[in-house]
Amino acid sequence: MPSRLAGRVGSAYGTVTRASGRPFGGYHCRVEIRERTIWRSPLRGPWLTAALGLALLVPLVVVIVTGLLSYAAYEPGLPGNDATPSKELLGFYLFDWPTDPPWLYRLTQGAHVALGIALVPVVLAKLWSVIPKLFELPPVRSVAHALERATLLLLVGGIVFEFVTGILNIQVFYVFPFSFYTAHLYGAWVFIGAFVAHVLLKFPTLLRSLRARPVREVLTTSTADTLPDPDGPLVATDPAPPTISRRGAAALVGGASATLFGLYIGQTLDGPLRRTALFAPHDRDLGEGANAFPVNKTAATAGVTRERADAWRLELAGPSGTRRFTRAELTDLPQYTHDLPIACVEGWSVSCTWTGVRLADLVRLAGGTPDDRLFVESFQAGGAFGQVSLSVGQSQADESLLALFVGGEELSLDHGYPARTIIPAAPGVHATKWVGRLTVVSA
Repeated sequence: MPSRLAGRVGSAYGTVTRASGRPFGGYHCRVEIRERTIWRSPLRGPWLTAALGLALLVPLVVVIVTGLLSYAAYEPGLPGNDATPSKELLGFYLFDWPTDPPWLYRLTQGAHVALGIALVPVVLAKLWSVIPKLFELPPVRSVAHALERATLLLLVGGIVFEFVTGILNIQVFYVFPFSFYTAHLYGAWVFIGAFVAHVLLKFPTLLRSLRARPVREVLTTSTADTLPDPDGPLVATDPAPPTISRRGAAALVGGASATLFGLYIGQTLDGPLRRTALFAPHDRDLGEGANAFPVNKTAATAGVTRERADAWRLELAGPSGTRRFTRAELTDLPQYTHDLPIACVEGWSVSCTWTGVRLADLVRLAGGTPDDRLFVESFQAGGAFGQVSLSVGQSQADESLLALFVGGEELSLDHGYPARTIIPAAPGVHATKWVGRLTVVSA
């Protein structure tokens, strides 16, 4: 009778071991609550958690680095380019963003977004594998355990916040009541700090857990032969029969990641793969001609009408005073043509052939020098990204243009007619549409 009762107690709540304490039927009993019986998967345990952690380690480092590079590409040290309040040390950057190679931002931001999307199934699987830890009792056992729990809370909260807001930004679906740019920067530093602390605390455990079960064993074990890990805080006390092997779980997560990557990556590439980008936020039926590429902000949204555009004059201000140019007068100036990608923070990019006046030539026309830079203002009716500060390198690069034509055609109104800037290797928000005024700023 006592043994049967002890067995039921152990099965329902934990394990019963011989220990000092009040005797019960000849047994000294201690109930160790290890895991609620709702967490019964035989796959949960140190090995699976460690394997998923290892699968995330390098890709997350790449996502972090490319995210910081994206911040640097905005040239946040220049006036008007970064409105993040009280950023202090969080807004540091180490170098001026280069203009060569011209596809640099296309590569870094495309990798940032593509990897982020592909990692969603791995992150969800990792969270599934450690969810019993949310119900650990007691919640804090020591100072070291409290530190681990705190970093875990910040890590999980940080990665969920960054992924959710990032995916909503990709879809241009701003349902949150704050600036994505600002919140994503703050959230990134919370996540980075927690990620570094968590890796330092758990990396030795990760290595020990992986060594306990050779990869060859995992790859050759069938579902029927799949057994729980021998021991560990995540191992179910009353495991259910396996419905999938660890090999099958890895294939499921990996296949989901590959599928998401494949359905996204086309919007960062030119050619037929663009048609496979089912997650692209913009209408893929963009018509025909050179202006048939995505539009983030339409002319109607910006308050730009054809009448305003036709009455437009470019204001060029500098040491020599202010001059005004009609579009016809700009086309009479020396024209240059370059193949340059336009790459947006949402991850999509497209390479086009642009024709227009070199920004460096306009700087000289305004009385500036090769050491001066430009401040660009749009004549759109307010809204974000209506103005931007270009660095000296961006203002003076041979490929930086005030573009008047794309693919030999006049710019469409949605793509910035009568004129827009195109800057090599810069984020799309620096390719200002409907340019109304260029001001030369002395270095």
